[in-house]
Amino acid sequence: MPRFSESFLRPKSSWRFDMRIFHQENFPRYHGKVICHMTDAKTGETQLYWEKDNVVTRDAGIQMARLMADNTEPNFGAYMLAVGTGATGAVLAPDAPDDRQRKLNAELERKPFSSVTFRDASGNAVAYYTNIVDFTTNFSEAEAVGPLNEMGIISPISSNPSTTNPNPNSFPTYDTTVDVSLYDVLLNYLTYSVVSKPSGSNLAFTWRFTF
Repeated sequence: MPRFSESFLRPKSSWRFDMRIFHQENFPRYHGKVICHMTDAKTGETQLYWEKDNVVTRDAGIQMARLMADNTEPNFGAYMLAVGTGATGAVLAPDAPDDRQRKLNAELERKPFSSVTFRDASGNAVAYYTNIVDFTTNFSEAEAVGPLNEMGIISPISSNPSTTNPNPNSFPTYDTTVDVSLYDVLLNYLTYSVVSKPSGSNLAFTWRFTF
């Protein structure tokens, strides 16, 4: 697993929840940071590394409202990372992600987080709670093999990765009357230039949020 604390710069505030009310029609679209690190499974040599911003979906706001209304709802919060091959647009320049996305276009595999790490303001891993947290998912040699170009954090119905129950809406359809409690909820979404993950590589995705 990559030692992120050795190479991270000071994290930027990228996703904040605020109870203040602003008198404006359009609220800003908040972002979190995603780090991709692919290594050779035998040598550990870095094959690919990049950092990008992702889109927090509208459904993430619904999940937050559910949690604030009843702390037993939903059953699972941010629990899994799903990767897929269905980003639209050019292979090297896919269409930008949209906050109306409710599921991956072509999900290939999903997996619970391998680790959750809290960090201080300098990006160092710490043993106490902070407002900066990393969710890391590691895909081993046999996992998520293919031309990946989309991914997102899922709040699932089931803790079993093989049990999927995506929202029936396909982008750009966004039906506000759909009861999200019946489906997996996509909290964040990212599209990116295709990452061809071979069977001889390990692939780690870290999603960093600053609250």
